[in-house]
Amino acid sequence: MQTLTSAPPVLIDAARLCLWFVALMALFVPLERIFGLRRQLVFRKAFGTDVLYYFLSGLVPKLLLAVPLSTAAAVFHRLTPAAYYDWMAGLPGILRLAAAFFIGEVGAYWGHRLSHEIPWLWRFHAIHHNAEEVDWLVHTRAHPVDMVFTRLCGLLPLYALGLIQPYASRADWTIIWLTLVGTAWGFFVHANLNLRLGPIEWLVSTPAFHHWHHTNDGAAYINKNYAPLFPCVDALFGTFYLPRKWPTKYGIDTPLPPQFALQLVEPLLPSSPPQPAPPAQIRASHS
Repeated sequence: MQTLTSAPPVLIDAARLCLWFVALMALFVPLERIFGLRRQLVFRKAFGTDVLYYFLSGLVPKLLLAVPLSTAAAVFHRLTPAAYYDWMAGLPGILRLAAAFFIGEVGAYWGHRLSHEIPWLWRFHAIHHNAEEVDWLVHTRAHPVDMVFTRLCGLLPLYALGLIQPYASRADWTIIWLTLVGTAWGFFVHANLNLRLGPIEWLVSTPAFHHWHHTNDGAAYINKNYAPLFPCVDALFGTFYLPRKWPTKYGIDTPLPPQFALQLVEPLLPSSPPQPAPPAQIRASHS
């Protein structure tokens, strides 16, 4: 009988995702029932589609990222003096990790923002914003192209600066911490939780912060709160918005096909995609 260690990697990853899905359900379903912002069913509209996205997002982006990240690592390693890598590796671990989190956050912010402002990228990112009911599972509702682009924007600066060193003589835990914290926090900020944390909301993103990113309450409110972890990055670039109230509705005005396969294919077709409100329109609405 084939052992688990000899099973194909994709099957091991799928089994791991199944276990994590059960654990996430066991954590967030009771929390959303007790502290829910809105009354919505566990098996809500599009739940089955979002489960498919959960497994797709856990399996495919990793495969798509392998070649560009390994290529980038090799190029940066060849172009960068070894003395610089030695100096960077000699920095205190906590300082290097803090720098990686902040610089990766800025890169992810701009990758996310460009996904709203560049029409071709929005074709893919619109799938994430099509959700009309937001909960923990919406975090992984994303087209693989969208996820790969945003992750590259966050990771490539770290490879270029030597904050992630895949060729180091010892294991580099930086990317592991970035992945674990980023993934866990993504589920949390999408959760259907009526939770306010006072001044802490200026330090770390919360459901109150990120739900405004998913609002469909009008042009004055959309295209805000792009940062995955640190709201100060939005404050720095002028896109921070966090009132005491909550959004009244989510989603986008132009519907997408309900079928999972068509959602994956449609952004690749030469058709008119749903468009976000341009930043100039948003600024005018506040004036």
